[in-house]
Amino acid sequence: MRYAVEDMIGLEEILSYWSFWDEAPPGSIRRQVSLPVSLSNKLALVIQGVRRCGKSTLLAQIMGHYELDPKACVFINFEDSRLIGHLTPELLTAIVQFFRDRHGKTKPLYFFLDEIQEIKGWEKWVHTQLERPTQNYFILTGSNATLLSSELGSSLTGRNIVVELFPFDYQEYCESELNHGPESYLQQGGFPLVLEYSQPLELLQRYFDEIIEKDVRVRLNAGNSLPIKKVIKMLFESVGSEMSLRKIAGSIGLGVDTVRAYIDACEMAYLIYKCPFFSYSERKRAPRNIKYYPVDTGLRRAVVTKAGADFGKDLEAATYLSLRQRTSSICYWKDKSEVDFVVQSQEGLVPIQVSLGEPHDRHHEAIASFYARFPDAANPMYVSLEDLQQNFRCFDELDLI
Repeated sequence: MRYAVEDMIGLEEILSYWSFWDEAPPGSIRRQVSLPVSLSNKLALVIQGVRRCGKSTLLAQIMGHYELDPKACVFINFEDSRLIGHLTPELLTAIVQFFRDRHGKTKPLYFFLDEIQEIKGWEKWVHTQLERPTQNYFILTGSNATLLSSELGSSLTGRNIVVELFPFDYQEYCESELNHGPESYLQQGGFPLVLEYSQPLELLQRYFDEIIEKDVRVRLNAGNSLPIKKVIKMLFESVGSEMSLRKIAGSIGLGVDTVRAYIDACEMAYLIYKCPFFSYSERKRAPRNIKYYPVDTGLRRAVVTKAGADFGKDLEAATYLSLRQRTSSICYWKDKSEVDFVVQSQEGLVPIQVSLGEPHDRHHEAIASFYARFPDAANPMYVSLEDLQQNFRCFDELDLI
């Protein structure tokens, strides 16, 4: 059966443009993500992450990772302007039917659907495909916050595996030909195209505006993005410091509930991450303030004032992000002095201190206080600018929970 949309838009031409039927994908830096052992025709593999972090490139790497026949793989990006006016579930059906007609009923086929949030009603369509599995495998990406795993859980009822992708961390950056050392990385961040762009600050500012407009303001149904930007700018400038919602609200002239909604929406768009106080007790944890970290140090520098753009904050943010790629359970701890991060490994709690150079007395004092409270904790770790790559490599050895 042929679908009218197939003839209307020249579907074969579009699919050929995005796929790798006749030529191999361009070379790229291998992304450090944990993929499932194998693909399943009962579960969609969903790649989530902030806009412009390299999800489309990862799709091509996934094809190579599983050693798939490129001719059995079809790629499409639904932000292609040729698809305007046809972004419906019928387009998805036409793609599957076209490719299935080409290969027959029994051959395993792989559908790489990029920016699928552009298709209204895609969730029910995918759910239907997975409810009665065939030899079709689906790999999806999306930038919009509606692709959060919590919402996928309700729309796909557990029929998905989520892989999170971030901008380059420092280890990936070091594999790039544009590697100019840790200070350059902290200034530029890890958005792939930014590293090649002659005016990185300008591009990062465009990224920030795009994320706020397309993934935050629309979700909040807010008429004006300016107050949202003010909240995020304040969080970006306060990296490493505890922040009170009441303080933010008072500084900007907003209600506490409004600020909370803004922050939650930005977190869902992968723009910021929360770092709560560590305690085994919810009663002790709940009243403590939260620290916030940006998705990228370069993006932070593009937003904050010059006074807020210091390497100490960038290094702490980069450390958080490196940990966050390995675990979602990252906290801080504070008594009279502060432990920057606390993570849980198979060996126990691991306190981590961050400093540009040698640790200061306050770092050691905080560690001593931490061990007085948690005597069975594992050995501490210290992160410095000079040994950044080695420090981050050591995170792989922590066996984090």
